[in-house]
Amino acid sequence: MSVIVYTESENGSFKKIAHEAVSYAKGIADAMGTSVTAIAVNAGDSSELGKFGASKVLEVSNDKLNNFNAEAYADVVAQAAKAEGAKVVVLTSSANSKFMAPLVAVNLEAGYVPNVTELPSSTSPFTVKHNVFTNKAFSNTEINTEVKVLGLGKNAYGIKENETSVTAEAFSPTLAEGDFSTEVVSVDKATDKVTIADAEIVVSAGRGMKGPENWGMIEELAETLGAATACSKPVSDMGWRPHSEHVGQTGKPVASNLYIAIGISGAIQHLAGINASKIKVVINNDPEAPFFKAADYGIVGDAFEVVPQLVEKLKEFKAQNN
Repeated sequence: MSVIVYTESENGSFKKIAHEAVSYAKGIADAMGTSVTAIAVNAGDSSELGKFGASKVLEVSNDKLNNFNAEAYADVVAQAAKAEGAKVVVLTSSANSKFMAPLVAVNLEAGYVPNVTELPSSTSPFTVKHNVFTNKAFSNTEINTEVKVLGLGKNAYGIKENETSVTAEAFSPTLAEGDFSTEVVSVDKATDKVTIADAEIVVSAGRGMKGPENWGMIEELAETLGAATACSKPVSDMGWRPHSEHVGQTGKPVASNLYIAIGISGAIQHLAGINASKIKVVINNDPEAPFFKAADYGIVGDAFEVVPQLVEKLKEFKAQNN
């Protein structure tokens, strides 16, 4: 009857969102008077999950699962849930989990609610609050199926330490050939930068930068803050930056703790994709730019003057506090 949580990892290390998902699952388990069982696929030391509330880890070791495959991973999660008799399955809102979640729900004949922002307000009936309409509104949804699948919104709950004695055991799910009907040929990924998906801070820029040759100061600001770099759709369309950095409604959604927009006017599609970010800062020389209405803080000024000064002050601050 434990709460099952899928913990994402990369190159053997658990991602930040895995810690948040376990923290959230622990909150649900406490409300239901049960425990948390985590599923780890080809991960390293799973004992760290006990720090956030997992009391058991099902360790899956299978070379066929070295690359993410939605059908296969969904089968793993569903089999683990059935083996544990779980009534609640917690996933994240990463791209992989969003792809996998409907498959898990179908396999378990479960109701699925994505972008969950809080612990259930009630477990009988089971009611959760989640973002809807591209983060413009909230909905309180009641799940009436026996098994519930929840997709936790990024940075919605936070990481909460809850030291628990944890045990690990091997889990060997039965994987059918049909699970691998899609073959992953290669995975190309930048390993030397903070990714948008994992970033607490995102520094994004638009056409106000005037050209790709001016992106150095954006990257310097991001490096100073330990942030990921991003861009608006026109910038990626013009080839100034890779499409992997395009954020917005038609690009990658962003739910960072701090989002800094530089030279971005604030088209509705862009704002819809970054609306879940907690604090939004805009730097733009046009005081009428739509982004100022959505921002928590704004600077009216030339980015080519403001950003270098901001970088200088941040470096001074870091030097004084190290």
